[in-house]
Amino acid sequence: MGGSQGHDLSHIRYTGGKNHSHDRIAIVVSKWNDKITETLFSGAKDTLLAAGVPAAGILRRDVPGSFELPTGAQFALDSINGLDAVICLGCVIQGETRHFEFINQAVAQGVTQVSLKYNRPVIFGVLTPDTQQQAEDRAGGKYGNKGEEAAVAALDMIDLHRLDRD
Repeated sequence: MGGSQGHDLSHIRYTGGKNHSHDRIAIVVSKWNDKITETLFSGAKDTLLAAGVPAAGILRRDVPGSFELPTGAQFALDSINGLDAVICLGCVIQGETRHFEFINQAVAQGVTQVSLKYNRPVIFGVLTPDTQQQAEDRAGGKYGNKGEEAAVAALDMIDLHRLDRD
């Protein structure tokens, strides 16, 4: 994907139709770029509620920045009994140095490692845009809300995990 092109995510909805009334899902949110991450959180939370996840089953944890998301997910899985999934939400905007690349790679690998370690869905809902405008476009703007997409991925993965256990 180059330049200002993007994919409109606003059409993504949970269509699994499974019962999520007893689910417990942690949402780990980066405080860095909070204007963006708060919008991502709202989208994720609203999507989970619409799918039947009770408000008491949505457990928010805040971390300083995106780099801390995998550790926050691990802390949640260690301390909250019966978690069905964790959604990690963050935003790392390209700067003038390669810091952006190192952070994004570390977060993606960390989220994957935590998911595999705990055999639970840990969803990568981290925006990696070149500009603030691109972030806004993907956090409730013209390309939808990546938080909603992350919540749908969590619900779909919970369904898949339950299917595999039946």
